[in-house]
Amino acid sequence: MNRAEKPVVKGKETYSILISQPEPASGRSPYFDLAEKLNIQVDFFPFISVEGLSAKEFRKQKVDITERTAVVFTSRHAIDHFFRVCEELKIKVSSDMKYFCVRENVALYLQKYIQYRKRKVFFPESGRTKGLLETMKRYKNKEKFIVPCSEQSKDDIPQWLKRNKADYKKAILYQTVCNDVKEVIANDYDMIVFFSPTGVKSLFENVPDFDQKNTSIAAFGKTTSKAVKDSGLRLDLKAPTPKAPSMVAALEYFLTED
Repeated sequence: MNRAEKPVVKGKETYSILISQPEPASGRSPYFDLAEKLNIQVDFFPFISVEGLSAKEFRKQKVDITERTAVVFTSRHAIDHFFRVCEELKIKVSSDMKYFCVRENVALYLQKYIQYRKRKVFFPESGRTKGLLETMKRYKNKEKFIVPCSEQSKDDIPQWLKRNKADYKKAILYQTVCNDVKEVIANDYDMIVFFSPTGVKSLFENVPDFDQKNTSIAAFGKTTSKAVKDSGLRLDLKAPTPKAPSMVAALEYFLTED
């Protein structure tokens, strides 16, 4: 099928989507496959950047990683900075450490740092936090958890651990800062896709008078969806869902539904 024969999405010759994340360094992404399949334009631009806290700054939190027996990862950033700080402090992570990851792709990213198949790694097959919490429930009285997170984190996992009287520590290892998105927003995309509340914050810090008009807004995750609504934007697409566990799947359904 050539370009001219490909389907027209949402009644437009060219439908444009802005993904508020960095473009994959490998040049490969399911978003590119979707763009090819539906003859749409998909661009990437990171609305936020991540800056790691130094080992010295981490020490001030008085969190002893060597005392922890299980770590909860909610993102790849959390993984990168957890192992970075361990390396800087010359901490050898125990081979008995258990890893609880919010999604499968986060769990698989651990292969960058550990012998994946020789470690106890858990993630919800549903891709939803609820599934992870159900697994963690079996361990809440057995393990000493550590939750690597950002300075701005409002994740519900630490709240769940507190409510269930689990032994846990939050470890603030990085912070997110807003990038300048004024120029890219001026391109008037048909859809903007958000993945974090800080991404939404970046939009309004850069363009305080942003008028959504006909721009569709998509959000991945409960906290991101809430941030979109709280900001006064219209939320047109929310993921994950049982039918669309990934944002790519949700976008395809949204763009091709009757």
